[in-house]
Amino acid sequence: MVLLDNEQFLTELTKFYQKAKTSGTVVVTMKRYDGKTKPTPRTEKKNPPQPAEPQEYKCLMRANMGSKKISTVVSPKDVNKFQLAYSNLIRGNIELKKKEKKADKTKNDKKNSKANQ
Repeated sequence: MVLLDNEQFLTELTKFYQKAKTSGTVVVTMKRYDGKTKPTPRTEKKNPPQPAEPQEYKCLMRANMGSKKISTVVSPKDVNKFQLAYSNLIRGNIELKKKEKKADKTKNDKKNSKANQ
């Protein structure tokens, strides 16, 4: 996974969405990030010491398309700016498809059974 700058992440995500128009799926996840890169051992999970809580959490954004993965960490002061840019990117690249109407199976079954008789 490649950790990118916020602007680079958005440009790469735009490329992902452009490729996904022809084929593929883009998966984007977002979660709270406290800066830890290693999990806590099991012995500490049972009797955890009282760690100092971080003052502000960061936001971890991940995106993957097929085998390509990208990520970025957004600081609390840049969240509003990043969220605006991300929402504009989504609005520009999303394509809504109309829901296809399903044919009633009961009507078709009745017509087929009458035709077979």
